[in-house]
Amino acid sequence: MWMLLLFFHIASLYLFLNAEFIAAIQVIVYAGAILVLFLFVVLLLNLREELKVKRFIGSWPAGLFVSAAILAIVINVIRSFVLAPPGKYSIEYIKEATHTKALGTILYTEYLFPFEIASLVLLIAIIGAIVLAKRKTRSH
Repeated sequence: MWMLLLFFHIASLYLFLNAEFIAAIQVIVYAGAILVLFLFVVLLLNLREELKVKRFIGSWPAGLFVSAAILAIVINVIRSFVLAPPGKYSIEYIKEATHTKALGTILYTEYLFPFEIASLVLLIAIIGAIVLAKRKTRSH
């Protein structure tokens, strides 16, 4: 339920940025499809109650070390962050061409390869969900 609320909050942020199409896609794709898929996977996996074993007793120093290392990496990345120079897609261009047209132009020209890679990753996730949900049958 909290994940659904999070998706609606993200959609409202898109609305505040005047990107109505992206907000609608956020609600339809994420709040609708992916959340339902997540729910079905959890229900179909037939999860059993795990053995209650105390696993990480006495390993808080290692956890503290790993947390400090991750914090140092994040601080280093934030310090090295540089703003990119302004691109050819200005606010005036986006207002003139509409948000959806500008998004489609960018996705299918400059970012075609990453867009195709994302579609392959989603296809692999669908195949993995089918394999996990498929019941094993015994052949006699």
